[in-house]
Amino acid sequence: MNKLFIKILFIFSLFINQTIAQENIMILKLKDGDVKIELFPDVAPNHVNRIKELANSGKYDNVVFHRVIDGFMAQTGDVQFGKSDSNNFDLNRAGMGGSDLPDLKQEFSGLPHDRGTLSMARSSDPNSANSQFFICFKPAPFLDRQYTVFGKVIEGMEFVDKIKRGDENNNGSVSDPDKIVSFKSL
Repeated sequence: MNKLFIKILFIFSLFINQTIAQENIMILKLKDGDVKIELFPDVAPNHVNRIKELANSGKYDNVVFHRVIDGFMAQTGDVQFGKSDSNNFDLNRAGMGGSDLPDLKQEFSGLPHDRGTLSMARSSDPNSANSQFFICFKPAPFLDRQYTVFGKVIEGMEFVDKIKRGDENNNGSVSDPDKIVSFKSL
């Protein structure tokens, strides 16, 4: 009886661990393909919850990559001015807005800004992250412990690499930007 109980408990724990792992995987659909992202709720729980809340309610769908700097990163997530199918869409203001939710307190960690890292954008105030985030094309160690890392691309980085780059002379602003097709939990 004890052996059967232990086997059932073991199988149940495997199932639970798989379920927990799945709930921290998201799919970012881009024009060239799907990007699989692992979120880090143990490192940045409030930021992960915010990303999931906005993504799963469709807020990120059709939001443009308004700032893309070759060899550095692609920034998106302005759900206020950067949502291309919204009445508030204004490419000139994209990057200045956020969601209706309150800003988040920083959750800086020792995780590095490596290739494929997702991190929250913010103003000069460390506690001003809201909805905007960026994906690093290459390691950016100068950002470590200054921006909240909340996830990492685990499949499909080749599609991130195809995001249209911005004007180097204009801080990476993109005149005809690519956009997020959809962003949802797995």
